[in-house]
Amino acid sequence: MIIQHHLDRERNQLTIQVPERFDFQANRAFREAYREQVLPSGRYIVDLGQARYMDSAALGMLLLLREHATAQDAAVAIHGANADLKRILTIARFEQLFEIF
Repeated sequence: MIIQHHLDRERNQLTIQVPERFDFQANRAFREAYREQVLPSGRYIVDLGQARYMDSAALGMLLLLREHATAQDAAVAIHGANADLKRILTIARFEQLFEIF
């Protein structure tokens, strides 16, 4: 499971790009992408631009990332979700927890 990430120190943000299937198999790689990062008042961006499938485990991973970010007074944004994934995020009421664009 390939999860790519890019740290932009100048902008104080970490972008995590998930693959086509964002499910439980991505758990370890997703967690490792942000676990060691400390971005006080920064921003974590989850790029769903390549994702076509997301399950409840992915929703849980997003919540764990939010918990990690909140401890640093950082924000989490979700970017690039297609219509199907946006529907899942809306049903889960994630627009109340994350910036979704």
